[in-house]
Amino acid sequence: MGVPLPSYPECAATVYDYASRLFLGAKRTESVALGDAPGRVLARPVRADRDMPAFPRSTRDGYALRASEASAWLSIAGSIRAGDPAAAPLASGSAWEIMTGAAVPEEADAVAMLEHVETAQTGMDGTRVRLTAGRKLEPGENVVPTAAEARAGDELIPAGTRLGAAQIAAAATCGYAAVELFARPRVAILTTGDELVPVDVKPGPGQIRNSNGPMLAALVTRAGGESWLLPAVRDERASMELALRSALDADLLLISGGVSAGKFDLVEPALAELGAVFHFTGVRMQPGKPLVFGDLPVAGGRLPFFGHPGNPISTAATFLLFAAPVLRALIGLQAMAPQFTVARLARDVHGKPNLTRFIPARETCGALPGEMPSVSPVPWQGSGDLAAFARANCFLVVPEGVDHLAAGETATILPI
Repeated sequence: MGVPLPSYPECAATVYDYASRLFLGAKRTESVALGDAPGRVLARPVRADRDMPAFPRSTRDGYALRASEASAWLSIAGSIRAGDPAAAPLASGSAWEIMTGAAVPEEADAVAMLEHVETAQTGMDGTRVRLTAGRKLEPGENVVPTAAEARAGDELIPAGTRLGAAQIAAAATCGYAAVELFARPRVAILTTGDELVPVDVKPGPGQIRNSNGPMLAALVTRAGGESWLLPAVRDERASMELALRSALDADLLLISGGVSAGKFDLVEPALAELGAVFHFTGVRMQPGKPLVFGDLPVAGGRLPFFGHPGNPISTAATFLLFAAPVLRALIGLQAMAPQFTVARLARDVHGKPNLTRFIPARETCGALPGEMPSVSPVPWQGSGDLAAFARANCFLVVPEGVDHLAAGETATILPI
């Protein structure tokens, strides 16, 4: 008997350990215009270039005054709009009309909301204002003090953060027209098989269009890498070795097909010929059981590679579970593991002995806030069923050793 295949958790731990070492290694960086930075990973922290706010800021339209005088009739000293320079200090017995975002004048310690005051005309003295009877105003109410959000020099966004809209806004307010980011890793994608024809070619008898190449390129791009889609390779040893050699200057190599135990599955021998170290050659999971993970010697270090099964759903599952964590480490993200979540099962599902199952499924969000999403497996004809996969938006996880999950139970899912 051969050596038993490692379990999914064992293989995942192997990949995460490898990815952690990649995360700690040196990485290329580049300066990128802020408008081109969404989704990229920050290599140098963003710091406040001045106090935030730089002045005490009103959070409401209303009147800046002393809270202790708010119930008395106060004269109107003038009006302050957002963007106006600082007004004169507030005199006792008066208030400044103020707009949201404007600088609160010295000596004022609160802002009474416009809808919480009453006004009166008092002849030659003009308009007066006071807090509506029965209301109270505390010092500091509706005012953000200077530097309450951050002080000049404070780190607002640490290195290693993937930039979203909130981080872009924070960088912009600190004057960052460009930010220093980790460079996108170059990911070589090599598809194999005599049966493959290009997407724009009509397949002949026994042929199929190459769907794994575009799919992997899309997954790589979404994960933050730069996809490098190589020409498909025929099932010939010499062609395979030549194609592998052409990919050695990548940061990560993804191979699709040719990793099973068939007569024309030539990927592992070709990798071995190039000096590959194999960390595992198979996983107790479905789909994706033949997955291969290792690295190749290259100038300056090692090139990690994954040999994905040829069926597209197997390729997608093994990319999300194993290759994506390595790619996330290469782009500078410390949170590398897949982001599993949970949903309530809409119908029964069954496990398989000695395998972790990843079943294409569709998650449906609840109709009410706080309601748990539901998930139901998508009917499919195996890991080559792209029509079914196109209807799925997640994988439903059935752990090894679990024979049955009943409708209504909470299940783990992995978004696609």
